[in-house]
Amino acid sequence: MLSRVAPWLASRNENGLGVRVLGSADTLALRALASEDVVANVFILAHLESTGSAAPTGGGACIFGVFEGQTLLGACWAGANLVPVQLDPGLAGYVATAAHETGRRYASIFGPAETVMALYSRFEQLGHAAHEVRSQQPLLTISGPPVIGGNPSLTFGTMADFDRILPACAAMFEEEVGYSPFLGGQEFYSRRVAGLIREGHSLVHIDADGTVVFKAELGAVTRDVTQVQGVWMNPVLRGRGQSGGYMAAVVNLSRTFAPVTSLYVNDYNTKARATYERVGFEQVGTFATVLF
Repeated sequence: MLSRVAPWLASRNENGLGVRVLGSADTLALRALASEDVVANVFILAHLESTGSAAPTGGGACIFGVFEGQTLLGACWAGANLVPVQLDPGLAGYVATAAHETGRRYASIFGPAETVMALYSRFEQLGHAAHEVRSQQPLLTISGPPVIGGNPSLTFGTMADFDRILPACAAMFEEEVGYSPFLGGQEFYSRRVAGLIREGHSLVHIDADGTVVFKAELGAVTRDVTQVQGVWMNPVLRGRGQSGGYMAAVVNLSRTFAPVTSLYVNDYNTKARATYERVGFEQVGTFATVLF
């Protein structure tokens, strides 16, 4: 099939392969496609569980689909970020071209490594220079309880804690990507953090002095899988061997939503990887992230 991809897409043969924006009528096909790998595709599956539709959002995000006739072969979320869904690397260039032609600026591409790098290869040809490329990010999961005890101090954050949680989230973001999430204004990022708290997806330990000791978020949640993001230990408390207990607690709280807890981590972050291994996480794939 892939040997026919390039000429069929280039000619846009109505009976062959083509790329188009998905609509509500494509929801069942997209859900079936994404369900082929519920861990790698937790982002889009969480979106479908939340909205119930593959149609473009009110904020302008859409999902591109690659079709052979009426069969959906692969897809890609195109919002603030690009997120491929069961997209063969051989099809990635055509989706990248379609995403580029929208004129939208994307903050990142993330997902399965081979497809992400194929998308970026085409984006680079189209003049999009990356701020950073993280080509090897182990995708980890744990099914069941952690193998070490969890720190009972970790709880779900509440809106009463918002003014403490937001600066910790911003500090984590800046440490991770190299610039403040408040560039261009604080409103969008603040709404995102507040939304996670209201959804019960913010996990935090705030000590008696009001200091955030540790925090993490469940960035995507489905009935099958949660994806942990934003793991952060207060810098003044690092190196004391506490991170394993906090991550075990993250798993325990995540299991109130779904049986499988997942995350992806930079390959060079050896300390974090050792902690996750100690908790019981195992590698099931490799992600990549391209930051613009």
